[in-house]
Amino acid sequence: MEFSRQQKKVLRFPYSDYDGIICDGAVRSGKTSVMSLSFFLWAMSCFQGCSFAFCGKSVGAVDRNIITPLLSVQYLQEQFHITYQRANGCLIVSRGKRENRFYLFGGKDESSASLIQGITLAGVFLDEVALMPRSFVQQALARCSVTGAKLWFNCNPENPMHWFRQEWILKAQEKNMLHLHFTMEDNPALDEKTRQKYHRLYSGIFYERFILGKWVMSEGLIYDCFSPSRQGYAIAPVGMAEQGSRTISVDYGTVNPTVFLDIYDFDSQFYVAREYRWDSRKEGRQKTDQEYVEDLCTFMGETPCTVLVDPSAASFIEALRRNGVYVLPAQNEVLNGIRKTASLFQQDRLHIHESCTGLMDELGVYLWDNQSNTDRPVKENDHGPDALRYFVNSLAEWNF
Repeated sequence: MEFSRQQKKVLRFPYSDYDGIICDGAVRSGKTSVMSLSFFLWAMSCFQGCSFAFCGKSVGAVDRNIITPLLSVQYLQEQFHITYQRANGCLIVSRGKRENRFYLFGGKDESSASLIQGITLAGVFLDEVALMPRSFVQQALARCSVTGAKLWFNCNPENPMHWFRQEWILKAQEKNMLHLHFTMEDNPALDEKTRQKYHRLYSGIFYERFILGKWVMSEGLIYDCFSPSRQGYAIAPVGMAEQGSRTISVDYGTVNPTVFLDIYDFDSQFYVAREYRWDSRKEGRQKTDQEYVEDLCTFMGETPCTVLVDPSAASFIEALRRNGVYVLPAQNEVLNGIRKTASLFQQDRLHIHESCTGLMDELGVYLWDNQSNTDRPVKENDHGPDALRYFVNSLAEWNF
């Protein structure tokens, strides 16, 4: 197995005087793979009868990003007896008379801190720590009370005011932490063709963070890679309506505008074919849920399809279901949804019909809130972009 210079530093770290390690930088830069391997080997060489924790945004993410790759390493299979109790979120690892346990935890929200309370750890590996709530991270660190315990962190960059950068990266030296910055060139498993593919996936703030590995502020136009002349279309491709998978995505408003988008997935290209928009302020009248249901059924026509709706619009969702519409609450993850949408625009895989002038106008003025210390859009002119994001969030990960 070949390792880069930065990866070799990770492998040497556990046997240094540092109390912990922080690896940040670009995506696909080889951080997680080498850190999980180093963490595992250190634990099994230095401790007996102890507990360790692999932490991620969710237990599923830990399983996918850490455990599955680890279990595929032939050297580990040959040198250790490993039992993976997936239902319990636990790896039991032994070699000779030495045995340790590795527990899996997900830090998705503030309530997650309670999941890790009570356990005593000899080490914790926090993968994508910048995506976890501070309370969960603090609780995980408080569990590391065994003599010789070390702290392991990795992440991709976020807002430069993010608490993890302010409290840990900028204070790495005074906390006796080894800080290593990774780029794609630090991953020997990536060939040049693959690197170039990732360069083409992102633009704007996501390019600076995920490709260049910079902690930069979100500012300016969110979809700076969108242009009506580039992603707009006038004539639908042949076969789209008959062979494409259709979805209607809805951003629901009472005082604010309500928007329906008619979207087709055709040959891994995505086409916004039509839009509906009712702005209560401009029209001088609010519509009832039932009126919106009738409008949506007319908009849908005689060909039924899945309808995605803002999950906060519970009464509208229930009204649709009573009228026989197959509706799903949309996933409303904002930043990741924006990243995915920007990626589709960057790859020229997301197209908008020229008749959807409301959506195009909003995309042209959809801005980051530069008055905020967190990444979030300005809550203006966002109804079409929100509906578009709901659809993109519904797509399988292999699309990105």
